[in-house]
Amino acid sequence: MPIPSPESVTEDCLLGGRVRLIQPRDGYRAAIDPVLLAAAVPARPGERVLDLGCGVGAAALCLLARCPEAVVDGLEVQPSLAGLGERNAALNAVEERFAVHRGDAAAPPAGLGGFDHVMTNPPFFEAGSGTPAANASRAMAHAEGELDLVGWIKAAVKMLRPKGRLTLIHRAERLGDILAALRGRGVGDVTVLPLWPKAGRAAGRVIVSARQGVRSPLRLLPGLVLHGTGGEYTPQAEAVLRGGAALDPLAGLGDKS
Repeated sequence: MPIPSPESVTEDCLLGGRVRLIQPRDGYRAAIDPVLLAAAVPARPGERVLDLGCGVGAAALCLLARCPEAVVDGLEVQPSLAGLGERNAALNAVEERFAVHRGDAAAPPAGLGGFDHVMTNPPFFEAGSGTPAANASRAMAHAEGELDLVGWIKAAVKMLRPKGRLTLIHRAERLGDILAALRGRGVGDVTVLPLWPKAGRAAGRVIVSARQGVRSPLRLLPGLVLHGTGGEYTPQAEAVLRGGAALDPLAGLGDKS
């Protein structure tokens, strides 16, 4: 596979510089969603995590920065992004804890499964909705393809071990679709954490979590306000996005313990 030219990529930082990230200059570029997703995964030492649709590895690397004793596998269908994910593993010296697999969530490589956690940032937009991005890689990352949201969630749940946890981030307006897709999959202990752009505004994103084979009622958790009145990050968001804190509303948002 050809190595991208230096002009076609940029090197950026996440978590206040703790994570270095090479990513396409013009393709899909990681923003705060993978950082928030990784912060919401309660991985323990030695647990195995799958980053489904890992892209260049942003969420995986953020999780490993906070949970250095976890082990992460990434699955990515776009070879160019998977290649950058491998480069990012080396750049951050986590090659032994982050392995990138090339493959499709609809037909994952044989032997990939039984994970304690699956985290994922599924494509946000339904196929055929809106105007597709001019960049093919960005369009593929943003819009559903062979798998719609239901199929993506089904594939993610199948990767879990018994009592394993699925954590995903998505647009708040798709929450009904997400909950419907989880129904009948043998999962429970569903939690919904809203992310508000500012106080008093409607949530733009939600983080949804569910556990395989666990029967507990749905919980709507305290949410996180991302920006203050002047556009700056709130202290709680700053702790997560730049300080590397866990996004744990039950222990206190931005908890560093």
